[in-house]
Amino acid sequence: MLRNGINQTPVIPEDWALHATNAASAWVEQQFLAHIAGQPLVDPPPEMDMPTLLSFKLDIDIIHHNEALTKQESGMNDAQEKALLARFPPPKKLLLDRPSIVIDSGYQIILWYIPNTLSPWVQNDMRIRQLEDPGVQLPTSLGPKLTPGCINIAPCWFQQGHECYGPPPENLDDGFKPVVSASLKGNRSLSMILDMQRPALIASAALRVMHPQLYWASIRTHLELSRWSVDHGSDDMHHLLKHWASVYTGAAIMCNHQTPNHRDPKCPPEAFNILTCIGSYQHTVMQLTNLGIELVYNPGVIISYFRRLVRHGI
Repeated sequence: MLRNGINQTPVIPEDWALHATNAASAWVEQQFLAHIAGQPLVDPPPEMDMPTLLSFKLDIDIIHHNEALTKQESGMNDAQEKALLARFPPPKKLLLDRPSIVIDSGYQIILWYIPNTLSPWVQNDMRIRQLEDPGVQLPTSLGPKLTPGCINIAPCWFQQGHECYGPPPENLDDGFKPVVSASLKGNRSLSMILDMQRPALIASAALRVMHPQLYWASIRTHLELSRWSVDHGSDDMHHLLKHWASVYTGAAIMCNHQTPNHRDPKCPPEAFNILTCIGSYQHTVMQLTNLGIELVYNPGVIISYFRRLVRHGI
């Protein structure tokens, strides 16, 4: 596999799931750009729709807010969060229930909110797949066989205490020791990845519009990890990466009926995470306390924001 310069478009092998993801993402990007420019929309390969986005501007400087956070800010210290709110008070209260973007005072996008993104049949397909897998624990509301819990799914899992920043070193003793996550070491590892391809493609296509720099950085990361796995004889990792359709290197499946307000300190401040949910419940609200925002968090929604900078709970 050839390495590509940082400013060159990575070459994705045609037999990779990520190749189809990138093709669909390119079409979504074209649709979005054509829409905001008032140009004719491009005929789609499949049937896909991107909602019109509304914009809200907040009088908050997200860069200064980031500088005020400690390195391991968890968002669980109420006294610290109260002090931050006093220093960076939310300008107004907002309830979001329509497709929206939120920007700060410097016109930096800090939140994308797209309800009803995953159609009911996609959600139902995901629910059926998870019910068939006894190793996956999801909310009890999804079915009698499911129990609360959380699993992490990643073809290339970075073990705690062995995180590496920058290009992967050739010497394994340098601390770069990725492995296939435990959830993908069973007999159903490949089928689990294949079952995730459709929602992974949708989320990846959304990311290409929301954060193109992160999208392409993630593509390059996948290709470098694939090269590394081949060079070091990790055949299982290379095989799973080949079928992994998400531009993200991992996915977390969680179940809980509510989540305390918190931040995610290990997330880079400039990186977006994408959240979605499935189920049959209604009237759920996500709180973004330091932004003064509540948003309707019903099944099928896609939300993307800076999880280190935005304190969030359900």
